[in-house]
Amino acid sequence: MATKKFKCKVCGYVHEGDKAPEKCPVCQAPASEFEEIKEEGAPAKKGIDRNSNAYTIIYSAVMVILVAVGLAVTSQSLRPFQKANEDNDKRLQILRSINVTVTANEAQATFEELIKDGFLLDENGMKIESSNLEEAFAGEMAGSPVFVATVDGQTKYIMALNGSGLWGALWGYISVNDDKNTVFGADFSHAGETPGLGAEIATPGFSAKFKGKQLFKDGAFKSIAVVKPGKSAEGQDFVDGISGGTITSQGVDRMLYNSLNGYVKFLTSQN
Repeated sequence: MATKKFKCKVCGYVHEGDKAPEKCPVCQAPASEFEEIKEEGAPAKKGIDRNSNAYTIIYSAVMVILVAVGLAVTSQSLRPFQKANEDNDKRLQILRSINVTVTANEAQATFEELIKDGFLLDENGMKIESSNLEEAFAGEMAGSPVFVATVDGQTKYIMALNGSGLWGALWGYISVNDDKNTVFGADFSHAGETPGLGAEIATPGFSAKFKGKQLFKDGAFKSIAVVKPGKSAEGQDFVDGISGGTITSQGVDRMLYNSLNGYVKFLTSQN
């Protein structure tokens, strides 16, 4: 058993033993004048101060990191499904540009049935000989894609369109007959144009206006103008724009000219 310590309150003498001495050997004070010295233990550990600024900052940082990691993991795990949906939506748009409307479940089979070939054009509008349908479908950022469809035994060429509208990106596809001039069909989409106004470019009623229009006049590329209802465009084919969606309509007009201008060499070639 550990030895206890007792201190004389009169003279300060410290005695070690199981109990205080009957008398202090220094000042003769009785045992009643001794008090036990209690040994202080190790200092208690301080807990986390949950009210401190440091705790708040550290806690917030840890939570942000955990949430970010969780979102990243979720995004990566869902990416294959997102990519499949994006690809299927692209198939639906391409099919609509040749006037074929099917359900999402039918898209892949119909696409494989009608789209017989595809390739990319380089920055000069020339066909990249090594490219194929798969690369054309996946590689729109690497070059201008051309999809070759067979509809009722006739060849149609489908080209991609990219531009900007009032609130964001515009895109779509336009197809021409085997004369590489007369429009067979078109389909347009957008990132966030105004519902009931500019967003109307994504409706069948608007895209149907382009059928039968010509991209070239007297051998020169003219594109197809999108004009205010009641107006016209001299020297080129035109369609009425969206009422109340002037800026979006202008965006479609620019998109057609700028995108199709990159296809001119292909459209005027004999291949």
